[in-house]
Amino acid sequence: MTASPDAFSGNLRFLRALIAHPKSIGALAPSSRALAKAIARQIDPDRPGPVLELGPGTGVLTQGLLDRGITPERLTLVEFDAEMAAFLAQHFAGVDVIQGDAFDLARTLGPKGREPFSAIVSGIPLLNFPMVRRRAFMEGVCRLLAPGAPLIQFSYGMNAPALPLPGHCVSRAALVWANLPPARVWVYRKV
Repeated sequence: MTASPDAFSGNLRFLRALIAHPKSIGALAPSSRALAKAIARQIDPDRPGPVLELGPGTGVLTQGLLDRGITPERLTLVEFDAEMAAFLAQHFAGVDVIQGDAFDLARTLGPKGREPFSAIVSGIPLLNFPMVRRRAFMEGVCRLLAPGAPLIQFSYGMNAPALPLPGHCVSRAALVWANLPPARVWVYRKV
């Protein structure tokens, strides 16, 4: 099976981003479709409200969310890399793509951050950052969630990439072997 021109183009952008910003890229290859499906299964597409994706990279997870039934107008992507953000905006019509910093969501989202999100998906490589930064990230993200809404984070470590905040729990929802490297899907939720 050969890769589509979009897949090749996305892989090339991924490689350039990896070289330019190695700390902001957490893997040696883009996320797999199997990982995208495992993450998308954690979201109820019928639950009303916007959905936020942090660190969408080449858009594999974005496509998984759209395939799950999340409509483009409900989906907001925050991508740090300007070239990747432009690629995503061109590739996903109707999806709001914001080039910005997921560690500074108040500034990055502006007024868009006022309505609670019905789900947040994070591809941010939290294991590349010290625990204090991971904790600050989790606090900022959890403030944006509607009550009972999931924060879905994937990582390549054996344990959850950040401890849950007080009043929250974390569970491992999936282990995806068909990803390079194999990934774990973690779901954080307010108890």
